[in-house]
Parts: sequence; C-alpha cells; structure tokens
Amino acid sequence: MADSYWLAEPHEPLPVRPLPVSADVVVVGGGVTGCSAALELARRGLRVRLHEAREVAGGASGRNGGFALRGGAAPYDVVAASVGRDRALALWRWTEEAIGELRELAGDAFRHVGSLRLAADEEERTELRREWEALTADGLAADWLDEPGGPLAGRYSAAVRHPTDGALQPARWVRRLARLAVDAGVDVREHSRVASLEETGAGIVLVATDGYPSGLLGPLEGLIVPTRGQMIATEPVPERLFETPHYGRHGFDYWHQTPDGRILAGGFRDAALDKEFTAEEATTEPIQRALEDFVADLVGWPVRVDARWAGIFGLVLDFLPVVGRVPGTDRLWVAGGYSGHGNVLGFACGKLVARAISGERDALLDLFEPARLLNEPS
Repeated sequence: MADSYWLAEPHEPLPVRPLPVSADVVVVGGGVTGCSAALELARRGLRVRLHEAREVAGGASGRNGGFALRGGAAPYDVVAASVGRDRALALWRWTEEAIGELRELAGDAFRHVGSLRLAADEEERTELRREWEALTADGLAADWLDEPGGPLAGRYSAAVRHPTDGALQPARWVRRLARLAVDAGVDVREHSRVASLEETGAGIVLVATDGYPSGLLGPLEGLIVPTRGQMIATEPVPERLFETPHYGRHGFDYWHQTPDGRILAGGFRDAALDKEFTAEEATTEPIQRALEDFVADLVGWPVRVDARWAGIFGLVLDFLPVVGRVPGTDRLWVAGGYSGHGNVLGFACGKLVARAISGERDALLDLFEPARLLNEPS
C-alpha cells in the first residue's frame, strides 16, 4: 500500500527508440520538467536523450496531489510585493497559458474544475482577502466566497475560487508527455541513472530532478531543499463532496475527490516539520494518522485508506523556480525548485529552459536565475 495511487494505473510501456548518433542535449530526470524540455528541444531540431533513474513520472510527477494551479508557490500579492506587479502579472499570465496548453495535451488526465484556496482562521482570511483584491485589481479571474458550505462549513471562514485551475492524474499526464517526446525523436531511457556529467557524452546537460538530489549540480547541490510530501487515497466515497482541488492552512492541508469518488489528501507536514526536510520517500505514522483523521472529520465517518505514499519536492526559500545555466559552467543547466507547485510550473519551465538552451531568452529567466541561490549577480 506504500506506493502512489497515480503510478499504479496500468499503462503501455514507452517505445524504445535509441538515437543513432550522439545527443546534443542530455536531460536528467523523467518527470514533467524533463519530458517537457525534451519535447521542446526535439521540436527545435536538437538530438535529445533523456535518462530517468526509475520510470517516467516515478518521482514527484507521479507522487503529488494532482493539482494544476496557476501562479507560483507564494500568494500573488506576496510575489507582487517582492518582484513588482508587472513581473508578477506576467508570471501568472504565463502559467495560465501553460494550463491551457497542458489541457490540450493531457486529454482525460486533466479536469478543468477550478480550485479553492481556503481560510482556516481570521489571519488566513485576511491574507486571502488581500490576495483576492490584488488578483482582481490586476484583471486576474478570482471569486470571493464567504462562509463556504457543505463539509467546509464551520471549518473554513472564506475561500477564493481560481477558475483557471484544474485537477490532474499526474502520472497519466506525464506518461503521455513522454510519449509525445519519443514520437518527436527523443531517446528516453528509463531505469538509467546518470552518475557524472562525463558519462553523458553531450555538450549540454539539463538536470531536471527538482528536489531529488542528483549529485550533478555542483555549487547548487542541496540549495533546492528536498522536502517530503505525504498522501493518502481512500476508498470511493458515494457522495460527491468536493468538485475541485482544495487547499488551506497555507498549503498544509490539500485534497480533492477523483471521478470515482476517492478522496486524495496530502500535507500536514507541520505535524512533524523537522522530519520532513528529507529525500527519503517514506510515509510516517504521525502524518498518516493526521491525514486519516482529517479526512474522517471532513466526510463524517472513518474512511478506509487504500493507498499511502510520499514524494519529494524541491523547496526554495524565495518560492520562485530555479531555471537557467548553473553558475561557473558552460554546459550544465537546471530547471526545478517549484516549492510544491510543480505540475504547471514544471511543464512551463521545461519549455522555458529548452528555449533558453536553444538561444531564445525570456525575461522570466531573470526571476528564476540560479545564481541568486549563491547570492551572486546574474
């Protein structure tokens, strides 16, 4: 039972199509970022080989909550105060465009149902109201809800609905993305770990492992902090209680209901926060118990848990992705550091870094510059 509900879905194996010549670019990591970057690079005419130590989507891309959210990990008003309204608005619009493209490519792996960010107390309600005001002032779609009802009544005092968002079967989506990459000519090698840059034989290497330590990032190694997120999937619940992804308590609670009625819930890292900054994919009793109790309280009775699992995401202290050339190198690039919001950001940043490798620089790269983690000028 200690493996991802998403990854357990039956699927066809990827075709094996080795490159007949050496690769121009080697991508390390077969999650959403690596597959997105590989596809974009191949479409631009480069010879690409992708290495995944396990199976495609076997890391965070197949172990997350299944949320497809616009924006970044920090609230819109916080990002606007940090980087300026124009750049924050550009970032949010960019992720909205990415959701639109993801929706087209993902097919039935994506459901466009919006999302709800919830206020668990007055402090969070004030923060939520501030973000909603900032979003609507800048023309971004968002709806304010006072005293949400149903199973949320009495637990959450307010909510903001983000109509742009959706729910994913993330493993299905990334497997489809990988197949598109193979069809575009990418040599995808599963169960193939890269231990050194030298063994790749490529002029350019992109590391796209997010929070999973690769040992390849030189001065950046460990600065994208491995952080564990734990999940449960319940038995199907007959009542349709939650139409959209929900998240509250500053992201420490998150859940949604699948089309067959299962409730997938995650979070509660704050039940043992000091132990969750780790790259170990293990579930722990305190957090699993907290998740079970939380879902039982939401539903109104104890619900059987059918799957338990954990995944690792990469946390960055300023909550902005890390995308670009690794400082001090010519051939090594990185894309990661989504701070738990990688389903959309990872897809978008894969394309962004591929374009940068191809010589097309986007202004967003200034926000995501890896040198900032070393307190160096870009």
